[in-house]
Amino acid sequence: MYWIAFGDIHESTGLLGSVPGLAEADGVIVTGDLTNRGDREAGKRVLDDVARFNPRILAQPGNMDTDGVTAYIRERDMDIHLRVRELAPGLKLMGVGLSTPTPFGTPGEVPEATLAEWLDQTYALTDGFERLICIIHEPPLDTEVDRLSNGQHVGSPAVRAFLERVQPALAVTGHIHEASGTDRIGETPVINPGMLAHGGFVRIDYDGETLSAALMRVR
Repeated sequence: MYWIAFGDIHESTGLLGSVPGLAEADGVIVTGDLTNRGDREAGKRVLDDVARFNPRILAQPGNMDTDGVTAYIRERDMDIHLRVRELAPGLKLMGVGLSTPTPFGTPGEVPEATLAEWLDQTYALTDGFERLICIIHEPPLDTEVDRLSNGQHVGSPAVRAFLERVQPALAVTGHIHEASGTDRIGETPVINPGMLAHGGFVRIDYDGETLSAALMRVR
């Protein structure tokens, strides 16, 4: 089994047809930022574009998505924000979208304390697991995946503390476009594929026992 994960689409879906194995994947995971402050209709257009290649979509809003986008994701029963889904026997996925405050006053921002609370509350819903994938739109602080082009780290202390404590099998993040890359927190691989328009995506493979993930790029 395998899944394709990407995010930071920002209404730019032109590369979807170039993502290898997208149609054959067991599912598509969208990590956040479907739109650019878009409304419900903008979110619908993005999800419809993804569904043309693979209708098995799980998604959550990012900080650039409005309440209308969030509501539409829920209506289509694709949502993973503050939810837990079983991907396969022994493999669960939890999602936490949006972000902490940015300098740009984007629609989907919450205080750091709220993000910390959401992480703990959602993790409590996992009810035990063998392997857990965390889809968290904001990256953990002080990693290769939260660094701006000037070198400044702008990720979340709460996300980092959560990953250090829980040690899930995989964390896929986003939000900081220029920080596309990989890192580790303890035993947890952390991957930020960057903007979809720049060609980044994550392939997640699972054979019933072993979970692996790789940052890949459209060629």
